[in-house]
Amino acid sequence: MTNDEIRGFIDNAIKENSVMLFMKGTPNQPACGFSARTAGALNALGVQYAALDILPDPRIREELSGLSGWPTIPQLFVDGELVGGSDIVMEMFESGELANLLGAEQPEAEDVEPEPQPVQQRPLGLENRLQ
Repeated sequence: MTNDEIRGFIDNAIKENSVMLFMKGTPNQPACGFSARTAGALNALGVQYAALDILPDPRIREELSGLSGWPTIPQLFVDGELVGGSDIVMEMFESGELANLLGAEQPEAEDVEPEPQPVQQRPLGLENRLQ
């Protein structure tokens, strides 16, 4: 794929999914703690979301950051708008603002800290789902 095709794919993913998470790894196998916490917050709220692993091709990250203007991963988009990275998402989760934005019910106080998924090592054979 060309860089323009990758950018188009990313742009379509943001437009077609009301909640879109670009992360390192997958929600079931995050490859960094920041991605694990962000996916954990979304999982704790019980919302449906799409996720794309940026690791299979470095151009995914480059094109995403060029499109969003945000340099770090993960990046969460809601209704086509960038919400932010892990720190912003976690602040919004803890305050209840993320639940409000997503139309979800905020978990009870004792359940407010999302359960982080264990960080998994990436397998050697990476699947590039953009092709």
